[in-house]
Amino acid sequence: MQPFAIRADKINDREANMRLNRRQFFRSASGALAFASSAGLLRSAGIAGEAPIVVANILDQTGGLNIYSLKQIKAVAMAVEEINAAGGLLGRPLELVFYDSQSNNQFNAQYMTQALIRDKASVVHAGVTSSSREVMRPIAHKFRGLLFYNSMYEGGVCDRRHVCVAQVPGQQIAPLVPHVVKEYGKRCYILGADYIYPHTTAKWVRKFTQEAGGEDIGVEFFPLDVSNFAPALSRIQAAKPDVVWSILVGSAHNAFYRQYEATIGKANIPLASCMFGIGREQTYLSADEASGIVNATPFHDSLPTEAAQKFVRDFKAYTGEDDYVGDYAEYGYRGVNIWANAVRKAGDPSPEAVIEALPGVQFEAPGGLVTVDGQTNHATMDIHLVRTNRNQGWDHLETFAQRPPSDTQAVCDLNANPNDRTQYTLEL
Repeated sequence: MQPFAIRADKINDREANMRLNRRQFFRSASGALAFASSAGLLRSAGIAGEAPIVVANILDQTGGLNIYSLKQIKAVAMAVEEINAAGGLLGRPLELVFYDSQSNNQFNAQYMTQALIRDKASVVHAGVTSSSREVMRPIAHKFRGLLFYNSMYEGGVCDRRHVCVAQVPGQQIAPLVPHVVKEYGKRCYILGADYIYPHTTAKWVRKFTQEAGGEDIGVEFFPLDVSNFAPALSRIQAAKPDVVWSILVGSAHNAFYRQYEATIGKANIPLASCMFGIGREQTYLSADEASGIVNATPFHDSLPTEAAQKFVRDFKAYTGEDDYVGDYAEYGYRGVNIWANAVRKAGDPSPEAVIEALPGVQFEAPGGLVTVDGQTNHATMDIHLVRTNRNQGWDHLETFAQRPPSDTQAVCDLNANPNDRTQYTLEL
């Protein structure tokens, strides 16, 4: 396929005739890049002369949390190009505008505003952390936009202008914890990053552990820039839990897994995690450091289905890369396609029309069927229990089919309360 064309009015200090190929776009980390599929592709699809539908993408191409975004950025672009190659939406091409939020919430707020006001984006696919989501949600309301948050999180957001297509604790933690208690034991020690997602998720781990007959004997949280876990490892050794839970986040916290294997070792006290692998951590660590950690996820590269394997092949062909793809790429891909199916159902790309059309919209994602739950604007999906192996991948253990977002359903009803904008939290 031909290279993308930059819309030059979006780029500071760029020549009007500059062009980027995919790899140059994926490496670029400054400003806002606006591009559509090549003119030849659009002409062949019969949509070259039509007004584009603008899709914005705000993610961390640089910054301390970019390990979660790099593959998703490319998967969003891949989904947009596939849609354009198939004739666009409603006979119109998609134009993708990308902003690098640089793991900085000031930029998340700034770019969300620009995407809705200047770019007139019909949808914004954006956000890594819960804090990034929470600075963008009010802006979506202020300017009557639509935010697709293609990231796992702690659950509880009840907001018709917010859609989450990744897992929440009722889908992920609920089946994972009983497996951990059964396989490893009842006494757990929890380590997490010091912000809303790990704090809330730790509560869910404690809740489901207690319901399985277990107990937590220690809970600790660490700033995102901490990389020395020696004092915590000493406390774990003294406490002698049956299993350690990691809800650690970001590049600095990768040091924990190296230090853990060098001191305690998973052969002595196993590790479970609801975070490990989503930043492709297993590809940065040694086999000894990474293998044997259990998790639950909507997608992994070794998922034994043709749809999953086709996605992995297509993604590698599209990007020219040959390494592990991972679930965050799949979340971005499913997010764009679920939105596109809602546009087709509505016959109109405007946020208001898409919001009305979202309930019940489905997409056969690489990880399995995904259906938008109209009560919560979250998604019902398959969840796969996995364990890291020594080859930078996952061994598939079990699939839990079509799990609803039960935790968010317990507190959110957009059918009864369409103007709700609350994020509800678990109280234990």
